[in-house]
Amino acid sequence: MLNYLWFLLAALFEIAGCYAFWLWLRLDRSPWWIAPGLASLVLFALLLTRIEAAYAGRAYAAYGGIYVVASLGWLALVERTRPTWTDLAGGLLCVAGALVILLAPRGSA
Repeated sequence: MLNYLWFLLAALFEIAGCYAFWLWLRLDRSPWWIAPGLASLVLFALLLTRIEAAYAGRAYAAYGGIYVVASLGWLALVERTRPTWTDLAGGLLCVAGALVILLAPRGSA
């Protein structure tokens, strides 16, 4: 269960870090946005290492589904733009894929 918390926190810090660069480069905000953006991206990377998984690639793949849903939440809450039904359908597909990756039984090959 703790993995889901790490996934959610990692997603929030990754989105916030990238958004800081978006503010600077796309919305003509101050270059000072780079500093919190970089700090946020460092926290993202550190949090993602907390995931309990035997392989980094599997943890990152599962995280992708969580990231998509968190991004849609960011779209709604921070950018105040309502996700479309196709955004939501795509998010559900991504979460389904993440769950398959996370919950699939593993053989002892």
